[in-house]
Amino acid sequence: MRAVITVVGKDTVGIIAKVTDLLSKNKVNVMDISQSILQEMFAMVMLVDISDASVQFGELSKQLDALGDSLGVKIHAMHEDIFTSMHTI
Repeated sequence: MRAVITVVGKDTVGIIAKVTDLLSKNKVNVMDISQSILQEMFAMVMLVDISDASVQFGELSKQLDALGDSLGVKIHAMHEDIFTSMHTI
């Protein structure tokens, strides 16, 4: 099972490292990542494999929300099937 994680907010040092560290600790594998900085704004989209995650998806989302709050960014996680359904016409 896969999920899409987005991170948006003011750019600071260590955003990618902290997000991927949290994912690694929860046995979530990063499959693909795209990030860019638009002036001072950071934007990242990740495709992750949550098949072997050590926590339920809801708990992972809560951890990502808390991390986002501590970093001053918004982190959103969504199951791939929901993401695909939302973007299919």
